[in-house]
Amino acid sequence: MSVPDYMQCAEDHQTVLVVVQPVGIVPEDQFFKIYKRIASVSQVNIRDSQRILIRYRHHYLPENNEWGDFQTHRKVVGLISITTCATSKEWPQTAERFHGQKEVYSSTLYDSRLLVFGLSGEITEQQRTDVAFYPSFEECSDVEKRVEDFVESIYIVLESKRLDRATDKSGDKIPLLCVPFEKKDFVGLDTDSRHYKKRCQGRMRKHVGDLCLQAGMLQDALVHYHMAVELLRGVNDFLWLGAALEGLCSASVIFHYPGGTAGKMMGRKQSISQPLDAGKRHRAGAQEVLIDPGALTTNGISADTSTEIGRAKNCLSPEDIIEKYKEAISYYGKYKNAGVIELEACVKAVRVLAIQKRAREASDFLQNAVYINLGQLSEEEKIQRYSILSELYELIGFHRKSAFFKRVAAMQCVAPTIPEPGWRACYKLLLETLPGYSLSLDPKDFSKGTHRGWAAVQMRLLHELVYASRRMGNPALSVRHLSFLLQTMLDFLSDQEKKEVTQSLENYTSKCPGGMEIITLPDGLKLPPVPFTKLPIVRSPRVVLGSLLTVLMIILTPRDEILRGAPDRGRLSVVLYVFHFLMIAPAVDFFTPSYFQWVQGDVCEVQLMVYNPMPYELRVENMGLLTSGVEFESLPAALSLPAESGLYPVTLVGVPRTAGNITVNGYHTSVFGVTSDCLLDGLPSVKTSGCLVEVIPALPRLQLQTSLPRSAYTPHPMSKEELSSSVSVQLFNGETQQLTITLENIGSEDIETLELTSKIVSTKEKVFGEFLSWELDEALSHLPLKPGQSVTLTVNIKVKLDFSGQENLLQDLNDDGISVTGLPISSPLRQVLKPRAETKPVGSESSKAEYSHIKTLEAVLNFKYSGGAGKVEGYYRELSLGVHVDVEPSVFFTRVSTLPATSTRHCHLLLDIFNPTEHELTVRAKNNQDLVLHASECQR
Repeated sequence: MSVPDYMQCAEDHQTVLVVVQPVGIVPEDQFFKIYKRIASVSQVNIRDSQRILIRYRHHYLPENNEWGDFQTHRKVVGLISITTCATSKEWPQTAERFHGQKEVYSSTLYDSRLLVFGLSGEITEQQRTDVAFYPSFEECSDVEKRVEDFVESIYIVLESKRLDRATDKSGDKIPLLCVPFEKKDFVGLDTDSRHYKKRCQGRMRKHVGDLCLQAGMLQDALVHYHMAVELLRGVNDFLWLGAALEGLCSASVIFHYPGGTAGKMMGRKQSISQPLDAGKRHRAGAQEVLIDPGALTTNGISADTSTEIGRAKNCLSPEDIIEKYKEAISYYGKYKNAGVIELEACVKAVRVLAIQKRAREASDFLQNAVYINLGQLSEEEKIQRYSILSELYELIGFHRKSAFFKRVAAMQCVAPTIPEPGWRACYKLLLETLPGYSLSLDPKDFSKGTHRGWAAVQMRLLHELVYASRRMGNPALSVRHLSFLLQTMLDFLSDQEKKEVTQSLENYTSKCPGGMEIITLPDGLKLPPVPFTKLPIVRSPRVVLGSLLTVLMIILTPRDEILRGAPDRGRLSVVLYVFHFLMIAPAVDFFTPSYFQWVQGDVCEVQLMVYNPMPYELRVENMGLLTSGVEFESLPAALSLPAESGLYPVTLVGVPRTAGNITVNGYHTSVFGVTSDCLLDGLPSVKTSGCLVEVIPALPRLQLQTSLPRSAYTPHPMSKEELSSSVSVQLFNGETQQLTITLENIGSEDIETLELTSKIVSTKEKVFGEFLSWELDEALSHLPLKPGQSVTLTVNIKVKLDFSGQENLLQDLNDDGISVTGLPISSPLRQVLKPRAETKPVGSESSKAEYSHIKTLEAVLNFKYSGGAGKVEGYYRELSLGVHVDVEPSVFFTRVSTLPATSTRHCHLLLDIFNPTEHELTVRAKNNQDLVLHASECQR
């Protein structure tokens, strides 16, 4: 016997074997349809006390049938043939074929049946017990009933043989039962020796035990097995002693585990225990207790049944079952030709140990099974062997060992010795190994917690999946598995491995680009998409309480400030942080959303911080936003990140085309030819699935240009984000400067309303007169302002501040030793000077140091405008311009005195005037007398 039956279990010892085979040409689907109906008759109750269990096979090697005397459940005792016959002319040939089929198993057959489909006429009217005629495969309602009758006839023959063997009175003429390879060894032996007779008695006793077990007489079988063990042990008949021990184990397993050990005995549960009490109904040759071997008769078969030692002693305990299995297997191991028997016994023991939850002992049996030599096995038999080993390891909970043998079976499918390698079978088996190596094909399972499993083994397995799918001719599968490898195992790949994997991926995607579609395999398994959330890694570091906290911080930025006319809405900042982290040790407040709005038709931004973990330059193409809700036009960007770059800011932009609500769900990229949709809920550091943004109706957009140069000054307490731009100018006290502002409509909507207001901020100085003044009527006359049109507005900047009481300056003058020359003049008027040439940068440190008495004025010009559909909904925009003015004193009156005049009602006022500037200036009095003062000169 060279082919083991890996599906055997201990309960199979109580079954009778029936082979179901087609005769002639029978459609395969019709054959298995009838076979399934036949196999449904798995047990038949014989009268009220007995039942018989049947095991069906549609393929059985005749050479295995030769071991039927060794273990009777291996003997084919029934044959059911299925055939089609269209005409009566075909019937003789069909009957002859059926007869030839019976000849194959003639030495062991108890009975047989032929089921003929499609024949009608006189032949079908013949009354034959061994043939049943049916018009078609659909009109055969009594198939099951005929099978039951057939099984009852088998039982009658079985019972007769049992009785014949159990009550043999032929003296010493007990035949010697042999296995095929023993027959030549017994030629020439002394058949009259006591040793030979004991051998014959022991083997026959074991054989009767098998028949009792098949006949449903469990207690009788136990008694015979016990006696056989004692007899065979005395003559060192190890092969048959092992068989007797295995029979004893099988009977004990049936007693202890009526539900079965293979999961296929569920239909027999209720009737398994029936024969336990059935033994009390005294039948001829039946025994219900363990018999003392000393009470045996001369031939060792008939025995005195009066001594009852007790049922508990007949059956092995669960622990003893395993010990007897070990002993039986050790005896089998002494015989080279009993390798199949030894292997099947190991498998049966493992199934029992799995029920007992003794996994470590079961693994010892399996380890022994691995090294059993079965001779030259075909590749198909090797695959079957490794697959069954895998299933058994899975049964006892050794998942990784199970995966190992499953993978060996997969590699065997494509062994070099196979002319046509089975890459599909290899791929299917490799997929089945994934759970054993803690590997899933869903990338979401790798984004939570620590990595599970051995990464090196997992990477090897993924490489094998890539290769197998390529050899199958499915490049899309190769791309998906290689993408999964790169995404989930990136942290475990060396720099060289990263380079090799990405090169392979680019080669595959050049022929079959990777995408986000779900791949469905022929067996129904679905492979989810693999987004590259690590290429690049998206994150933004933030230091909180001295710790580095890695988060994704998204900044949604409208281009300028949007407000609504409702008074309770207030003003909104230009830049709002949609998500932020607040860490107050040890608690963390994750991602508090802020309220803000986008405008239909405007370019809106999402700012990310990205990092390239690869050891070489990473090119990211077609990077854009993923949104849901209103129509949104994403404007993709292309990046080129240097090797292992630090955090790199990236701004993703897009345009909402309609008003409503929009949710920013993530971003999409194209890396190495693989398109990825990276959702926020798939990023480890993000605790939200999206950010909701309100998109308001379209509004016009203004662009502001000024005649004065722009400045970096920001009026306190305002921020740079609140200003569109800022200008700065330096004036002498009393000087006036014109600021020309050009407003251009750069949007797509008409500007229908325009308002201008100003506000002086952060000054403690008293301003005389109007600091900022303008005439808006001219600009308003151009409304509505069409897209692309512009309007000009002039703003007058006039500075009048009080520089009196400058004691520090007077002290500085006295220290410098400046002489004062008397000169009668009238009360001076402050001459407005032309703006001086700029010689130093405005606001520079040197300027501030030199002109230490400069005063600062800051103000904000606020343009409020609206139009289009947004105006109808009450929305408007604000555009702010910061104005920063540094004011220098033009003249100082350092001393004031009086002189008597010609009239007592008048007097002369004497003033000491100092020019603190770097320019020459003229002081003009009322009577047109001019006083010229040079730079830093003081006169009276």
